[in-house]
Amino acid sequence: MFLFLAFTLIMIFLVTSAFLSMTAISLTSMWPLSKLSLEAGQSLLKTTEVNGQPMGIIGGIASTSVIIITLFSPLLGFLIYRKSMKMVMGYLLAAVVCAISIIIGFNFPINLPPTAWMIIISIYVLFAAGAPVWVILQPRDFTNVQILYGGMIALVLSIIIGGFAGLTISFPAFSLRAGIEHLGFVWPMLMITIACGAISGFHSLVASGTSSKQVRDESSARQIGYGGMILEGALAVLVLLALASSLGYSDYLNIVWSDSGSNPVLAFALAVGGLINSSLGIPISIGAILGILLIEGFVVTTLDSAVRLNRYLFEEFWSLIFNPVPALLKKFWFNSGLSVIIMFLLAYFNTFRLIWPLFGTANQLMAALALIAVSAWLFQKGRKNWFALIPAIFMVTTTLASLIYLLVNTYLPSGNMILIIADIILLSLSFGVVVISIRSITTQSRPARHVR
Repeated sequence: MFLFLAFTLIMIFLVTSAFLSMTAISLTSMWPLSKLSLEAGQSLLKTTEVNGQPMGIIGGIASTSVIIITLFSPLLGFLIYRKSMKMVMGYLLAAVVCAISIIIGFNFPINLPPTAWMIIISIYVLFAAGAPVWVILQPRDFTNVQILYGGMIALVLSIIIGGFAGLTISFPAFSLRAGIEHLGFVWPMLMITIACGAISGFHSLVASGTSSKQVRDESSARQIGYGGMILEGALAVLVLLALASSLGYSDYLNIVWSDSGSNPVLAFALAVGGLINSSLGIPISIGAILGILLIEGFVVTTLDSAVRLNRYLFEEFWSLIFNPVPALLKKFWFNSGLSVIIMFLLAYFNTFRLIWPLFGTANQLMAALALIAVSAWLFQKGRKNWFALIPAIFMVTTTLASLIYLLVNTYLPSGNMILIIADIILLSLSFGVVVISIRSITTQSRPARHVR
């Protein structure tokens, strides 16, 4: 239990720091007006100049929208969960709030440097992680999902219409050289890059830490869990199609793999803008803002959900170390504050590009450990477990290989002590958990099957 808790804590530190860095960078997104098909004297977007080039402020509109949606969430939560507002009315109200927040964002975009956003988001997460879920987390997700569904419908229509109109894939069919240069070998690095809709340890934590506490009954678990993964898989396919068909490959490399700061959310947003523009005739700038909003609301929600989980984990962790647990270590603000401080420091002193591969590895390794736990439980119950055990073995092998690869080829050569230590700790803890899991399976006899 100690090893598993320690591993999970570190994994969540990595996911929160990666998402905090990504959010702060994406909320400052801007792009040349010429590439947005806008003239220098246009009035649609607020502009600024960078090296003498007029830039349209895209992220600032999303910033304003996210803030308005978040501030409105407690009222929506109160109406839905305390005053039993009909769900149809809730959807309509949430949709109106989304529309108004975007309109206000166009007129009053908030443009702050990334570090300022990191501080603001960290303070927000500290309070949100301790608030009841109906106050912020549930109603804000309820509102954000209106944008998600609307965006996915727009992408599906754009791909279908664009396909019939002759839309083609502009990305190279094979780009192994670029992938190996930036990420590493296809195995194991590709398997720790593709997550969520495929396999994700963080989802197993959310399923047990927050989702399980909100479901109406046990029979809803399959619909929510499996349905959520299918929806994320569908979104991932739409993202790939949008990027490959509607964003220049050189622009993609410059945005995502730039030495000055990776901004994958901007790459996706511009791809959405280009796809919707070519298929539906909607201006690129409008589509790009929709693309950022599709991502931002859920990234911020992930942060306060993850810090909430870390708060629970710290409470369990202290109970294993101290008996009795000191009163200070039982305080939610102490455990949330400790989680936020570690998240902020990791994000502040490391770039998104450096953190993300280690997070991806830890996330997929957590998924593998969850599959091992399921396999052990099925074994002890005398049920088939091969369908969980085979992917578990593959993911354990893959993620341990990626940890070693990152340590030897990235972190040690760069001398990044924080990530070197994190990598070594993850390796040690994961080996320990795997050994204990294997021992628990091999040392316990399998019960006989009951035959009727």
